[in-house]
Amino acid sequence: MIQKFDRNDRRILKFPAVHPCEGISPATLLESLIALSQVICNYQFRFFATQRRKARETIRQILILLMFFEEVRDHGLSLPDSVVLCLSELHLTFQKIQFLLEDCAREGGRILILMKSHFVATQFRSLIRAVATALDVLPLSSIEVSSETKELVEMLTKQARKAKMEIDPADETAMKRVILVLNQFENRFEPDPFMIRRILGHLDIKTWAECHREIRFLDEEIRAEYLDGNEREVPLLSSLLGLLSYCRAVLFEDCDFGVIDRSEGRNSNFEVLTCLNPEDFRCPISLELMTDPVTVSTGQTYDRVSIQKWLRSGNLVCPKTGEKLTSTEMVPNTSLKKLIQQFCAEYGISLAKSSKKNHDISRTILPGSPANAQAIRFLSEFLTLSLGYGADYQKNKAAYEIRLLAKSNLFNRSCLIESGAIPPLLELLASTDPGTQENAISALLKLSKQPRGQKAIIENGGLSSILAVLQNGMRLESRQIAAATVFYLSSVHEHRKMIGENGKTIPALLELIKEGTPCGKKNSVVALFALLFYHRNRQRAIAAGAVPALLGLLESSDRVELKTDVLAVLSTLADSVDGSMEILQASALPLILRLLQSIDSRAGKEHCVSILHSLCLNCGADVVSILATDTSLMSTLYSLLTEGTSHAGRKARSLIKILQKFCEMRSSRLVKEVHQEQFVNVW
Repeated sequence: MIQKFDRNDRRILKFPAVHPCEGISPATLLESLIALSQVICNYQFRFFATQRRKARETIRQILILLMFFEEVRDHGLSLPDSVVLCLSELHLTFQKIQFLLEDCAREGGRILILMKSHFVATQFRSLIRAVATALDVLPLSSIEVSSETKELVEMLTKQARKAKMEIDPADETAMKRVILVLNQFENRFEPDPFMIRRILGHLDIKTWAECHREIRFLDEEIRAEYLDGNEREVPLLSSLLGLLSYCRAVLFEDCDFGVIDRSEGRNSNFEVLTCLNPEDFRCPISLELMTDPVTVSTGQTYDRVSIQKWLRSGNLVCPKTGEKLTSTEMVPNTSLKKLIQQFCAEYGISLAKSSKKNHDISRTILPGSPANAQAIRFLSEFLTLSLGYGADYQKNKAAYEIRLLAKSNLFNRSCLIESGAIPPLLELLASTDPGTQENAISALLKLSKQPRGQKAIIENGGLSSILAVLQNGMRLESRQIAAATVFYLSSVHEHRKMIGENGKTIPALLELIKEGTPCGKKNSVVALFALLFYHRNRQRAIAAGAVPALLGLLESSDRVELKTDVLAVLSTLADSVDGSMEILQASALPLILRLLQSIDSRAGKEHCVSILHSLCLNCGADVVSILATDTSLMSTLYSLLTEGTSHAGRKARSLIKILQKFCEMRSSRLVKEVHQEQFVNVW
């Protein structure tokens, strides 16, 4: 039996070869070896930017052995155990050779393979010598093949034993040029474009798309390094990433505007995860990664354990803002919790160990190397100048480059903000070109994730421009991205007030809730939720028709996460009498009860209970009488007492008391009526 390895999980220059099983039949082993040899020989038609001589020589030798294996198979000979043992060793070595050739020909990995030339040469040398060793002990005399084939195998054995497999001189020269350029970046000198073009020419990177492919590959490798908990290669990978990011924007005039598949409108989870400031994942009290984030009445979020200790100490003010807490209730921030879990999974951070090890999240937002840091600074200045003084096409390209660059990590965003990119980006929002407007608003979305970016947007009067795109953007995607930007700007209390006072903002969000893509609807719901932390915005939302729009989305959507977000907004609106009345008048009570039983989300169930609790308090007997007749409600409420959060437990407990009191009052009234009837009959 030949075991197979999942090739999608393999890191570059890692060779997880699997030895054939001991009991494998000679015929099966030979067929597998022939198939493996054919795969290797097919690499003669692939392009090798570097390591060409070594690759060609290796393929030539395997081609000779393929002829030998096929002749053995065609003769149908029974092979002795000694031959099978040699073939097994060759099979193991051939797997590694295939991995090595695959990496050398890999699109996106050209510059990394170049910089690993010494290691690659060593691997070629050791693998070819492993082939020679296996052939040395191969009993050719016991195998009936033609004398010509035997002579070829013997000659190959001698050549493989003496093969030097040294670095190609051209590769070594190119590698030294890369090191020189990286040193120039590190020493804060902008490198000579001619030197960089020679490097790109050697690697046959001729287009913007090819350069972008290299950048994406390096970015994935950096993430994998952190996920593996091994940061040894991060400085080199980061330096190469900075160099190629600089090349993509500065040296290539034509770019592929189709690289981003409008991810802001189609995959908001990924966008929010990659663009959110990881420092927001720390509890402001303990400064540790939050494992159970909860939001208090001021809108600030803390880890549940930390804020509970704070409150038990008799502190009834918000630790971060100093505002007096109107209540001690804590609302689970399920959206943030999911983001933290995704972030930890992506960057290899153990959430379970975070409280013990105090993981330094900042390592994921640092440049990785001095060369990368300076390359990004130079690039940020270049892009800012292009935004301000370039032709229309150059401005559009610069906005697009910022859109890509700011997607990578927080250090890039910091450099772009410091270089002054926000003011010219705000000006581009008024562009009459739909693509330019979309690139500009998307770039601003990513820069608005950081407090300094938010501050720069507000100080430069950008709020009105962003809200104008939200209301009248030329593309639906631009309006949806603007909604996501509103969400981040709403993280500041003063901003919520300013945004809400624009009478067209909330109606525009509601329009997207009705007509947007699934992710656009989610962006709008979350943005609306953020605005509701300013109490006056709740009345504005109710007046604008938020309740019917949200209920419509709740009925039409089949996405649990989106339904949970909608329920969170409805729960907030239901806190007021007007909100509860709107929900009741919309005949939404059966829908809420049905979702309480059916939704596969604990947070969703908790929001349903919160809505029902508010309806009982604000609408009285009209609601309580209906709930009291629902036989399945009590069991759900009791389960939340034991399985839900403390906040949900309090709501469920209060609702149970309301229902029990109603039933008791109804029973006593019935008894009284019966007594009265009996008295009348006796009389």
